[in-house]
Amino acid sequence: MRFGPVPLAEARGAILAHTHRLSGRVLKKGTVLDEEAIAALAAEGRAEIVAAQLEPGDVPEDEAAKRLADALAAPLLAASRAATGRVNITAETRGLLVLDRALIDRVNALDEGLTLATLPEFAVVEAKEMLATIKIIPFAVPGQVLTIAELMLKGGRAIALHPFRPLKAGLVLSTLPGLKDSVLEGTVEATRERIGSLGGTLLPPETARHDSTAIADALARLLKQGAELLMVAGASAVVDRRDVAPSAIVRLGGRIEHFGMPVDPGNLLCLGRIGEVPALVLPGCARSPKLNGADWVLQRLFAGIPVASGDIMRMGVGGLLKEIESRPMPRAEAPKFPPPARVPRAPRRVAALVLAAGRSRRMAPLNKLLVADSSGRPMIARVVDEVLASHARPVIVVTGHERERVEEALAGRPVLFTHAEDYAQGLSASLKAGLAALPPDAEGVMVCLGDMPLVTAEMLDRLMAAFDPEEGRAIVLPTYRGKQGNPMIWARRFLPEMMAISGDVGARHLLGANRDVAHEVEMPSDAVLRDFDTAESLKGG
Repeated sequence: MRFGPVPLAEARGAILAHTHRLSGRVLKKGTVLDEEAIAALAAEGRAEIVAAQLEPGDVPEDEAAKRLADALAAPLLAASRAATGRVNITAETRGLLVLDRALIDRVNALDEGLTLATLPEFAVVEAKEMLATIKIIPFAVPGQVLTIAELMLKGGRAIALHPFRPLKAGLVLSTLPGLKDSVLEGTVEATRERIGSLGGTLLPPETARHDSTAIADALARLLKQGAELLMVAGASAVVDRRDVAPSAIVRLGGRIEHFGMPVDPGNLLCLGRIGEVPALVLPGCARSPKLNGADWVLQRLFAGIPVASGDIMRMGVGGLLKEIESRPMPRAEAPKFPPPARVPRAPRRVAALVLAAGRSRRMAPLNKLLVADSSGRPMIARVVDEVLASHARPVIVVTGHERERVEEALAGRPVLFTHAEDYAQGLSASLKAGLAALPPDAEGVMVCLGDMPLVTAEMLDRLMAAFDPEEGRAIVLPTYRGKQGNPMIWARRFLPEMMAISGDVGARHLLGANRDVAHEVEMPSDAVLRDFDTAESLKGG
């Protein structure tokens, strides 16, 4: 493929590299120039244009993306229509995402023009959720390179979705004198919720004295009821593979395959098997519904993926799931503000609204959201790219002023658009239009401003990691040296109050009456305080 300035007389069939706004029409980037388009450019006094010209054997971007998607095809995966060199791969059902990282790395290493990006491996995904995106970077790629990539993908299984199976799970609760009933009840409820979320059912729990014989007898009763997965929640944490609960598994003819795991919380998990039935001794943290190492094992088992000792040993990268108060060197005392640990999934389902409807009065006649920064990206594109790099899903962009130009600036990105017809009435109109578009399963909404391009995906993930309405953190906001900034996350329960707001204001004033459920997260820079109202300030940011 040749790229560069092309005389109009030689431009027939070339692919336009940049959008051209002409009198009465717009020729968009990617347009294949015909005689009519060339005549329109000539009428505007253009003598040449920057374009791509395909050479023999080159494959256009959309065709190349579609061919790669066809090569990736697998059960329960769906592919979108190719557009701007991109095809998105989505899930047809809920399940566990399994990847061949080595194969994906080899494909990405073939040529800089071919890219395949995915969610983290072993992510729990919902039906219709995007799993991966294929993007052809240039307007065309060499056919020979594409053919090699197709053969590589067809020869393996780069992306697979394993649906959860409706397993029957059994739970034994061991008891010791002084153990409160409320502890047992909480364990049962957390386990029932955990198993139910994976599509399984929990058989009536068994209780037994905290000794190996009693626990073994209880496990045997559950097996007779058809348990396909066994769990033991010990009254005392297991400290050795020969401890009471593991010994009960062995007493029943089973075996212990692994004790301990490099995941925190979840270190004290014990994995065993009785015949073909997996048997887990749960770590103490499993009494809580919060994410822990046992969840990672259960997710694989419910998805029909065997779990061996080596699999558990490889869970350490990303296995630091939360801070522990007793861990030395608190973060406030660290010499540098550390980046957050990237976790496979956000603990709560948080949708993101990007407000991009304003009229940019202080930068008129320019629309500040469309002014390019020093990297050449429009400000709104830079903001949206960071939101997309976070765990927030879906990402909803609210348009208003110059709707078409904003949508054009975000072309090809996996976002949803909603339009605020009454955007001229102020910020509240944009906010309400976005809230009305939220999916029903969103537990919270992160309201992002389109003129804050310095806020990074890591900062957004830090906010989402702190968001937990059940723990009293129903509103989460960033701070820098004590000053409150944006974006903010709001639990779903605040939607009625937010929908009642009017005028050119957002929802921040609701914070005053709800400080008891608000949580501040200190950030490493003042990005959460800085918006941009002039082209010069943006280019310097």
